Amino acid sequence: MQSSASTVERPIGQTASISWALLKFLLGRINRLLKWPFYKLYEHRLSKAALRWARPEHIGIILDGNRRFARQWGLSSLIAGHSIGADKLDEVLNWCFEYNVPCATIWIFSLDNFDRDPEEVKGLLDLIETRTRKMLQDPRIRDNKIRLRYMGRLDLLPDSLREAIADIEETTKDHDQFLLNVAIAYGGREEITDAFRQYLTDQQAAGKALEDILPTLDADSIKPFLYTSGLPDPDLIIRTSGEVRLSGFLLWQSAYAEYYFCDTFWPDFRKIDFLRALRSYHLRQRRFGR
Repeated sequence: MQSSASTVERPIGQTASISWALLKFLLGRINRLLKWPFYKLYEHRLSKAALRWARPEHIGIILDGNRRFARQWGLSSLIAGHSIGADKLDEVLNWCFEYNVPCATIWIFSLDNFDRDPEEVKGLLDLIETRTRKMLQDPRIRDNKIRLRYMGRLDLLPDSLREAIADIEETTKDHDQFLLNVAIAYGGREEITDAFRQYLTDQQAAGKALEDILPTLDADSIKPFLYTSGLPDPDLIIRTSGEVRLSGFLLWQSAYAEYYFCDTFWPDFRKIDFLRALRSYHLRQRRFGR
């Protein structure tokens, strides 16, 4: 005799996939718990030493690995990985304050990211807007005098996100203790293209012909037209997720930057990883091409 209540059966492959993801998650957390006391001791030693190290004035960070983190842990969506990554940024800002790093540029959305699935793009831009508006209410922004600047082809962003960006830039424009530079709808080649275009436009508006412009054109002529105009070039660039490339990040400005590539996905980026990057920078001899 059949039961009157129907039974919904989950496909075997799907059940196995969920079980394996859960097992990986639990094993990973157990492994972390076992290592935690040793890492905390190591982190404490590095933290004390870091206060005596050479300090980068400007750190660039490529926040990579949110989607792979979401897949690795079987999260409900890729946006869930991005959301955890956004929480990680709060921690990294605290570490910058702790070790007196006065400026950071973070790359949160590239021009190439527009080519992803439209639903993911919308979800990610909605998340960025929500976090931007949330930062307006964050007392750390006021108490630590954090100024926010956004750079990239902002005209490609939704109107509501551009409004949120304008609000936070206006609110923090007089803050002078820490600068957070946010690269969004950003591409390094496009930044250089835009800088040259703006320089030539200004020169032509001043009544100069091309034959007058070219003899005096040099790197110093272009620098004021970069998105980062007025900022020091980055001393240290950190990329998470194990990828060993810049992908166009701060192409012009990174000529003499030191690089640190970390295997950890961005949501898993720890204070000990940040300290290792600072130590790596401290141990290098910077020659600036000389």
